[in-house]
Amino acid sequence: MELLFGELASFLSHAMIVVMVALMFVISLRLFLDRRKKAYMSMTISLIFVGIHGLLSIYFLLSGIHTSLADYSQIMLKIISFVLINMGIYQLYNRTNRKQYIFFYGLIIMGFVVSTLHYIVPNIYSGTAHQVRLLQDIGLELYVFVLIFLCFYMIPPYIGQQMKYQLALTVYFLFQTSHLLNTYVYDNAQPVLILAVNLLPVIYYFLLFMILFERVVELMQAIYNSSITDGLTRLYNRKFFYNRVTQHVQRHLPVYILFSDIDNFKKLNDTQGHQMGDNVLKQVAQIMKDEAEECGIAGRYGGEEMVILVSDPHVKMDAFAERIRSRIENETIVTASIGYSKYKNGLSAEELIKQADEAMYRAKTTGKNKVVKFA
Repeated sequence: MELLFGELASFLSHAMIVVMVALMFVISLRLFLDRRKKAYMSMTISLIFVGIHGLLSIYFLLSGIHTSLADYSQIMLKIISFVLINMGIYQLYNRTNRKQYIFFYGLIIMGFVVSTLHYIVPNIYSGTAHQVRLLQDIGLELYVFVLIFLCFYMIPPYIGQQMKYQLALTVYFLFQTSHLLNTYVYDNAQPVLILAVNLLPVIYYFLLFMILFERVVELMQAIYNSSITDGLTRLYNRKFFYNRVTQHVQRHLPVYILFSDIDNFKKLNDTQGHQMGDNVLKQVAQIMKDEAEECGIAGRYGGEEMVILVSDPHVKMDAFAERIRSRIENETIVTASIGYSKYKNGLSAEELIKQADEAMYRAKTTGKNKVVKFA
């Protein structure tokens, strides 16, 4: 029973929260040191407040301190850390301007305004000491609900993982409700509410940990993708493509290289502008990507040159290359000259790609808008 409803349960709850917050702090601090973004700084600072709140809760619990000042410091730390950690989550997905800073810091300032009741109540209410202590912080406890509702309705439209974030706030709402009922209605004597007060914060911080962790994974994936893909066409870049070809060649796999070059591309740029040129590159790249999806990978080799590594030995390259040429001619305002080559033992990746390039050059110099096989 002590494990579920006694002081031991409260200690374990705070201890688990401190451990999760420490892990989040390490992740957030490392990201801030690596990338120097304000979002990670805000998240790091907020986690410091959450950690202090958790450690103070453990200290007050173990030392048996239950003073009015201890209660006041705890709830103010709760409000400050709640606002800052939600600001940090918002900043994980958005740049923050002055208006947003005013909003979030204004919520903290309003908390201090509401906290003046802590000092006013003893002077205007003459009940028992226990009643006075309860009334001193009722304004702050109710203000937490205001913060929950504001975050619930104002932040989710601007972030990813909306459902998980709203679930976390719902859990926190249930925690705050359980805390108020247990404190003000049942005088801390309702076992079910005690269990909720100990368990729900753990769930809340676990959900926040998952939000932060998944956002970090998203950012790492985005960084990795940007390092291996071309920014304009979203095809694999030359370095990644060459490395993949090398891997296949080293294993002596029966692969093909298709090399394409858009006809008269410089003239298109000069007469219709670079924006039109970029649009054409994207259209051709999408065709290459579509066709390569089930049989290999497509890349941008440089300028208007695009390539495909065909790793499926069952692909009939004549028909495959002709289908790409035809689609480019029919679906865009340009045509393309295409060459392809097949791997043979003894060839290096560079030589295999060069053969496809030479076949494309023959197509280009013998009429354009055609497919030529390296012979």
